[in-house]
Amino acid sequence: MSKTEQKRDVFFAIADPSRRKLIRILADADELPLHEITAKFEMGRTAVSKHLTILKEADLVRNRKIGRETRYQLNPGPLEEVKDWLAYYEKFWIERAAILKNILED
Repeated sequence: MSKTEQKRDVFFAIADPSRRKLIRILADADELPLHEITAKFEMGRTAVSKHLTILKEADLVRNRKIGRETRYQLNPGPLEEVKDWLAYYEKFWIERAAILKNILED
């Protein structure tokens, strides 16, 4: 997988703890300007912008300009792919727990 393709992958985008924190921050707000987002991190504006760019490439974040300010908001749609992937494993563990319960009851 090339770096360009990797950047667009939702799993790559959420792999970094800082990007997951960005998603959580944006999930709790309708829309935030970059300076408000940056204030919630112990990293500079450039680093936060780079993380936002990766999230935008995965279509997890949308932005719009209002004058000189750029405002960001979460686009949760691509997270459906993650939810679907995890649902398989949830089923797996539920089945395994039921088997273990039966073994322990016997």
